[in-house]
Amino acid sequence: MSEKLKTYLWSLLVLIVFLAVWQWLPPALSIPEFVLPNLSKTWGEGARVWGAENMLYHAGITSLEVVVGFILGSLLGAAMGYALGLSPRVEAVLSPYLLALQIAPKVAFAPLFVMWLGYTVYPKILVAILIVFFPVLINVLSAMRNMDNDLTNLARSFSATRSQIFWSVEVPTTLPALFSGLRIASTLAVIGVVVGELVGGNMGLGYLLVFFEGQGNTAGVFVVIAALTAIGIAAYYAVVAAERKLLHYLPSQST
Repeated sequence: MSEKLKTYLWSLLVLIVFLAVWQWLPPALSIPEFVLPNLSKTWGEGARVWGAENMLYHAGITSLEVVVGFILGSLLGAAMGYALGLSPRVEAVLSPYLLALQIAPKVAFAPLFVMWLGYTVYPKILVAILIVFFPVLINVLSAMRNMDNDLTNLARSFSATRSQIFWSVEVPTTLPALFSGLRIASTLAVIGVVVGELVGGNMGLGYLLVFFEGQGNTAGVFVVIAALTAIGIAAYYAVVAAERKLLHYLPSQST
């Protein structure tokens, strides 16, 4: 039996144990269902919510906001990271303001975006962009700072232009760091969207979360949390798949 198969089997075993504990432990401890519903109760509520509350529609809205926020935030973060890495002077000028924006709690911007743009998808996307932006920026900037100068000097010795050095040396060299930031950003995008929907949403899974909380429907809250987790996992592994496709030549990517 291969090591990879053993890993999958152990992981499956952990999942089975977790589901078994969820199913039988709450009744055994006499925990009320409104505090902690067991697996079968949550599963039944999920089947009801799927039809009665149009959960697929709300999940689609949240997924769209996550994808758009992740893409725009990643593009903006990567572009800013490369720009600052290419120009130390620009980095010195902008770094205090970027630091201040990073320190400011992103959640606090959600009500402001709702006041500006109303109860639409745009405030949620903006919060996601704001949260996604910094991990991508920091990873790209760190990779640019730690660039091997011998590579760029070698390219210059072959009369490469600045543009050629950037696209042929610096971008490929920093791609592993970029994808490390994208992995983090893919999960943070879900958090950003949900925060926006909690603050001012009339659609999406965050809205359903508030709706079920208001009803005291604990099982429904668990169903929404499971759906959000599934979206986050899908986003993360989409980045992993793209990373393996683009960086297949790196030994660490094949393990």
